[in-house]
Amino acid sequence: MTAATMIMLALKASLELIVFCVGLNARAGDAMYLLRRPALLVKSILAMNVVMPVVALWFTAVFSLPYPIELALVALAMSPVPPFLPGKAMKSGGDGAYVVSLFTAASVIAIGAVPFTVWAVGKYTGMPLGIAPSAIAKIVGAGILAPLAAGIAVGMLAPRVAARIARPANVLGLLLLIASVVPLVFSAWPAFTTLAGNGTLLTIAAMTIIGLITGHALGGPNRDDRPVLALATATRHPAVALVVVTAVDPSAKLAPPAILLALIVGAIVSAPYARHESKVNDRAHRKAEGHPPHKERRHAA
Repeated sequence: MTAATMIMLALKASLELIVFCVGLNARAGDAMYLLRRPALLVKSILAMNVVMPVVALWFTAVFSLPYPIELALVALAMSPVPPFLPGKAMKSGGDGAYVVSLFTAASVIAIGAVPFTVWAVGKYTGMPLGIAPSAIAKIVGAGILAPLAAGIAVGMLAPRVAARIARPANVLGLLLLIASVVPLVFSAWPAFTTLAGNGTLLTIAAMTIIGLITGHALGGPNRDDRPVLALATATRHPAVALVVVTAVDPSAKLAPPAILLALIVGAIVSAPYARHESKVNDRAHRKAEGHPPHKERRHAA
């Protein structure tokens, strides 16, 4: 087994373990949250599956970007939420039920939405593009839906076991993720330097900001829902994007590093928003519960 194969296996295992832990911490009925809120479901689909693909196509039409970056941005805009989103969204103060439900719904919708969007882009560009729904189903089924369902099942059938293993399993998943991503970044660094010119980084940052604004605006009126949809709109699943890129142009060897670069820049740009929303939601919850802010309580003490 080569080092590259081991890294990819570790990456896959880390993401599936993180999703499994999301299921362990889920409550009964969380996955049905959006079905009970059809208006929020429609707004979520609009933000992720309509607005962002259009924005990505607009950027590629208006700006002179490296071809691999164009492919990466459009492919990411088509993709569902990534496995690492739930933890990030909940740390920003997002509603856990909405996180789990959006995670589930976006994955299921992607099976049909991604092939349709690829076809629509082909019509727009005049190219005969297509991708089989089974290719998307394989990724979201094995990488998201199956580990999420397994975690929920353990949480329901053995809640004490779930509570005991959730934290160490999540820590292990994060450590595996770091251990696999670092060598990937190191090996892709020469490609990053090739792709980073011509306003590429500014374009990725601008698309991330547009995604955050769009999701935040459409995620209301519930304050806890806004950061969830904002981060979901701005951040997408790299494996699905990679499958889309491979289906559209298998010869685009720089497209995978371009996807990784877009994810890294997007994570950096969205981090201040996530921290801000976490503080805002924390203050709002404390006020609603009748607790004074931290500084006031320390002063009173």
